[in-house]
Amino acid sequence: MSHPTLVRHFWSDAAQSLPRQALLAVVGSALVALSAQVQVPMVPVPMTMQTLAVLAIGAAFGARLAAATLLLYVAEAALGLPVMAGFGGGLAKLMGPTGGYVLGFVLAAFVVGKLAERGWDRNGFTMFAAMLGGAALIHVPGMIWLSGFVGGLGEAFSLGVLPFLWGDVVKAAIAALAFPAVWNLSR
Repeated sequence: MSHPTLVRHFWSDAAQSLPRQALLAVVGSALVALSAQVQVPMVPVPMTMQTLAVLAIGAAFGARLAAATLLLYVAEAALGLPVMAGFGGGLAKLMGPTGGYVLGFVLAAFVVGKLAERGWDRNGFTMFAAMLGGAALIHVPGMIWLSGFVGGLGEAFSLGVLPFLWGDVVKAAIAALAFPAVWNLSR
């Protein structure tokens, strides 16, 4: 059974209007770019608020619009716009150690969006699970990609996944509280 996402609930015309979807994609990609600047510098992968923004966009926009939003973000990065952490951008930055995480953004936003379309964003437990699953979908391609830069999967896990796990749990908890609360308030 399909449920409306938050965007469709509050702005029902958005699903039918290409200009509104384009506007949402631009606003969403800007939110991801801004969240990239909220960071704790770490090497080789900085800790940012991007994963929370990516997964929240997935839940709020739904699968297709969220994936399109993140593809727009990837295109902006590839074109050299300063949308990545530290106001970076360009193909060299996109193809660097964090490139796999950025590609994982698209997959994670799509899957979390699909789960939201099935109502997972209305319950704290299922939203928490969706967010943790989405984080895993970011970490797996990120770790695989990073392994080519740091000498193997074990090192990539130690540098590119392990330091971020507690942050992922906190971000999942934030979403698990926020999304059901918004749904309850909107009724």
